[in-house]
Amino acid sequence: MAEKTLILEYLDNLALITLNRPAALNTINLDLLQEMEEIQQKLAQDPNLRAVVVQAAGPHFSAGIDLSLLAQVDASFVLQQVQRLQQIFQRWQQLTVPVIAAIQGVCFGSGLELVLACDLRIAAANARFALPEVRFGLAPDLGGTSRLTKLVGAGQAKRLLLTCEEIDAQEAKTIGLVEKVVPEAELEKAALGWAQAIASFPPAGLRFAKQGVQVAQEASLAAALLFEQAQSVYCCGTQEQKEAIAAFFRKQK
Repeated sequence: MAEKTLILEYLDNLALITLNRPAALNTINLDLLQEMEEIQQKLAQDPNLRAVVVQAAGPHFSAGIDLSLLAQVDASFVLQQVQRLQQIFQRWQQLTVPVIAAIQGVCFGSGLELVLACDLRIAAANARFALPEVRFGLAPDLGGTSRLTKLVGAGQAKRLLLTCEEIDAQEAKTIGLVEKVVPEAELEKAALGWAQAIASFPPAGLRFAKQGVQVAQEASLAAALLFEQAQSVYCCGTQEQKEAIAAFFRKQK
């Protein structure tokens, strides 16, 4: 039986997903994407899930698409597969709980597009980022142009896309590509620390906060404010909100 390209583990109410092709620099192939889709379906049905961490085995997060897959790509493949593959990455944003990417070493191409689909990104100090598709006569098609532009702005997005320039972790943080940089030895601890802190909060508030930011990115200010009104009405009626406030006041005594 072939070894799984993704490993799913649980730590209490957290899901840890590990890219498991270290000998191939965790390059992304169709088997990995199929397993990712199956894991997403499982996570979406878990009422106890509070956060997800996406990480990678070995020294590198992902060198991008498996080049052997590129040899199969033609117009017919694009018509049949790319929309489905886009939807797989999109499901990380549709998941109701926050998804945290923990990145070390190389994070290129579709590996970076996977990271862009996550909610939060922590990079090890040795992480390096690039979108080299243009060099191969391609353009990113799994959210690389759309999500990158929203995250870092049009100027920086064009710089990375058109020059295929590689940047380090500190520069990635400076332009807003990642939220935090830590020493490599502390990467897993930092990602789990964020996930555990998030998991301690009432889930309704987390769900609506994540969705609210996504609405703000996609819709008008008026629509985003209307969403905030609706989620506030919902959250203020939940038992978990009342319990969270009561717990806060107990700590103040």
